[in-house]
Amino acid sequence: MQRPAPRATRLGAVVTAAAAAVLVASAPAQAHVSITPSTTAAGAYAVLELSVPHGCDGSPTTSVTIQMPEEITAVTPTRNALWTVEKESQQLDPPLTDSHGNEITERVTTVTYTARTPLPDGFRDAFELSVQLPESVGEALVFPTIQTCEQGESAWIQVPQEGQAEDELELPAPAFVLTEATGGGHHGEENGAAEGVAASSDDVQRASSVAPETRSGNVVPVLGLVAGLIGVLLGGAALVLQRRRV
Repeated sequence: MQRPAPRATRLGAVVTAAAAAVLVASAPAQAHVSITPSTTAAGAYAVLELSVPHGCDGSPTTSVTIQMPEEITAVTPTRNALWTVEKESQQLDPPLTDSHGNEITERVTTVTYTARTPLPDGFRDAFELSVQLPESVGEALVFPTIQTCEQGESAWIQVPQEGQAEDELELPAPAFVLTEATGGGHHGEENGAAEGVAASSDDVQRASSVAPETRSGNVVPVLGLVAGLIGVLLGGAALVLQRRRV
């Protein structure tokens, strides 16, 4: 008759199995292209770090194109010795006026990093973008990203719909939610509660269902925000087509 394993041994096995389950559950999220802001405070100046953790099904990465949300007009990319960087812009008609009263006649639409030598699968790299965040507390900022490889590409443009978990998406778009500024948050000295944390699918869904406030205190209609998310999806699809034509 086989004796039961000692309690300590059984407990160790349970802990090991639980730890393995956590690692397996977290692996997909870690494998996604993600964006981490230095602050999420509305109106603050932030540095956004976009991380590319792997290639396309084993193929080395040759370029990464990041589409900017319409609410962000100016972007200052950090140079990377292993990549060239290029910004594409579009004219604004009519022009916009920023918080300092300056007229803005164009905005940056995409930032593309092209590898001098392809980034091998199994190695990661990160790209930094300096921006001023919009003033809309509770708004989800989505950054559709096209990762082009020597063989194939990965279009990170999917946005979770209501009731959908991010784990259900194969290629979720990098995103985060703007939070209330505290102290000197407008200039990036302070930050909201979610500093340096990318948005979860719940955050994005919540931002989709709750209308954010504008600087004048008026509530933006929910339909406008939903239309914005639809615009993100359409913009991401257009970005895919644009990259394929190049």
